[in-house]
Formats: sequence, structure tokens, C-alpha cells
Amino acid sequence: METLEAIKTRRSVRRFSDQPVEPEKLQAVLEAVQQAPSWSNKQCWNLVVVQDQEARNKISELSYVESFFATYGYKTNPAQKALAQAPIVIVACANPQQSGELHGVQYYVADMGIATENLMLAAHDQGLGSVFVGVFDEEQIGKLLGIPSGIRIVGLFPLGYPAGDAKGGPSRKPLSEFVHYGKWQL
Repeated sequence: METLEAIKTRRSVRRFSDQPVEPEKLQAVLEAVQQAPSWSNKQCWNLVVVQDQEARNKISELSYVESFFATYGYKTNPAQKALAQAPIVIVACANPQQSGELHGVQYYVADMGIATENLMLAAHDQGLGSVFVGVFDEEQIGKLLGIPSGIRIVGLFPLGYPAGDAKGGPSRKPLSEFVHYGKWQL
């Protein structure tokens, strides 16, 4: 698949079939993360690949943070079921000490954003689906998976074959609404 085609056709997948992911496809996704650029090439990422159903169920339970969803009027996390349903959940972690900080900006967040976009695009290229899940109980998932203190969980990524056809997608703003040439223009 061509890069721009992958970018334009990738969709967030929240429903998965029970078809297992072939090891070589998982490997391709993991290698895409490995190739991501990062602050001073520090590669601050660590990935926990969770395939055990009981652990995925618990991660799903821990992805509902009532105080967050109540604030926004949700009764459930729309991606919560995907975490239990997908045959794999990749827990994306970062070591902030292996990245930079400048003017109060923690660059591990940018490093992980780049790396996990690679993850989602590679998944799409392999015929797989994924979605970024960013609301979860970090402390409890860390305990469940034995993640060391000081390592941050930055996202959960259910991974598998989409159930049904992921057609279309959300509309996008026209370039004229966010591209400024030369200087910021209102």
C-alpha cells in the first residue's frame, strides 16, 4: 500500500473478528514502531503485547474511568469492548527519562505519538485494524502488567481483523482552515 493511500484510508476500528493475527503481521507492526524517529534517537518506547483473554478483559474493565466519561456525558468508553474483543492489545509505554524536555514540554509524548501512528498505519497496511484508547486507569494497568515505576502508559491499541467493513470516516477540515502560509492568518 502506498503511504498516502494508507494515511487517507486508515480508520479507527472498534469491532474485531475472532480471526487470529498472524505472527508475521504482528512483527511487521512492531517493526514499524521500531523505525519511528524520536528525540535524539533515544527510542523511549516499550510495548507490552497482551494476547491473554483474561488480561485483555481486565484491561477493558480498566479503560472506563467514570469521572472522565461522566464529565463528557458518556455512559461507556466507546472503545472499551474493542480491548476485550481484539485478539491483541498493545500497551504503548514510554520512559520519559529516555526522551527530552525543552521549555517545559515533555517530548516523550511526541515520540510516542509518532511511534504509535506508525503502529496504526502498519496495522492498516497489513489488513488489520486498531484504535487509540487514551482513557484508562494507568496505575492499575501498570500493576496488572508489571510495568515499572516511572514508565508511563500513553495508550492502548486493540489490534486485529476488523469485523465488517470500515468504510468512510469522519469528515476533515479543509486545508484553508488550518494551513497558514508565511504567517498566521485569520
